[in-house]
Amino acid sequence: MSQNTPHELAEEFPGREAEISALKQKDAHFARMVERYHELNRAIHRAETNVEPTDDLHMVEMRKERMHLKDQVAAALNQPA
Repeated sequence: MSQNTPHELAEEFPGREAEISALKQKDAHFARMVERYHELNRAIHRAETNVEPTDDLHMVEMRKERMHLKDQVAAALNQPA
């Protein structure tokens, strides 16, 4: 299944895939954040495409959590090495 899911981290942080991968290897908390981001992103995409519909409140909550995780990923990527 090669369907493109919008908002993937590689799309959100172009050119930083290697940094994300390296941080996932050395920081377990970061790795969990990235995994949770991907889980949420896939769930949101499934809801948006009516594969797994959800109610508006749940969609808003998932989007808020995804945005919060994206902010945390950005902060981690912007930490001095």
